[in-house]
Amino acid sequence: MYRIGELAKRCEVSSDTIRFYEKTGLLSPAARNDVGYRLYSQTDEAKVHFIRRAKNTGFTLQEVRELLSIRVDRDHFTCGEVKTIADDKVIELEQRILELKRFQQSLKNLSEACCGGEESADGCSILDALEDH
Repeated sequence: MYRIGELAKRCEVSSDTIRFYEKTGLLSPAARNDVGYRLYSQTDEAKVHFIRRAKNTGFTLQEVRELLSIRVDRDHFTCGEVKTIADDKVIELEQRILELKRFQQSLKNLSEACCGGEESADGCSILDALEDH
């Protein structure tokens, strides 16, 4: 059994992250010892690692919650259902990347139109472009 600081260190997260996972229901409330310290098992450690990997892959907390529920009840889900979750995330990320590229191009265009000189920003082309309708 691990205390919260030990679990946090083993999982390379903060104690606050562990508490947050508990508060949001991603991690079951910890058992407590006689003096009230939270105690976590190796199962909890594996779950925190799973959550971190899923978050680092780009899944939202709600998606992580869904994956965790599948993880504990694998017999009632198919590989295809899990793949659909991953494929949907890929599509979402591709759309976000396209949007970010549009933002990038717009900013480049604004920047290239600006002289960048030391004169007053009264006639700044960037400000003017953002004010135009």
